[in-house]
Amino acid sequence: MLVNELSKKTGLSIHTIRYYENLGMIKGMTDENVTSNNYKHYDANTIERLEIIIEAREVGFTLAEIKKILISWFETTDSKPETLELFQAKIKEIDDKMKYFKQTKSLLEKVCEKIKNNE
Repeated sequence: MLVNELSKKTGLSIHTIRYYENLGMIKGMTDENVTSNNYKHYDANTIERLEIIIEAREVGFTLAEIKKILISWFETTDSKPETLELFQAKIKEIDDKMKYFKQTKSLLEKVCEKIKNNE
């Protein structure tokens, strides 16, 4: 499929797909027999990779982390320890952020109470 069809199937813009390709996260193939254009064709594996990228971005992984996940998932034979380590590190990061946001929320609630009491 061409990039416009890939865009429609994934909901990503063509620009975003090209960006991920420039980062080496996905790869399009050109037809060697056609020299009149540089159209790239993408297979079902590309859709799977883009879905992983979308989901990983939604839960807070950076593009560098996602690239490591893709490499360990698709290109490494013994990827479980590396992938597990990445996921555990992200879980810890999320826990730390949750703790920080709970503390910030508590502080803001106290400030709101002080403002209410001074009225």
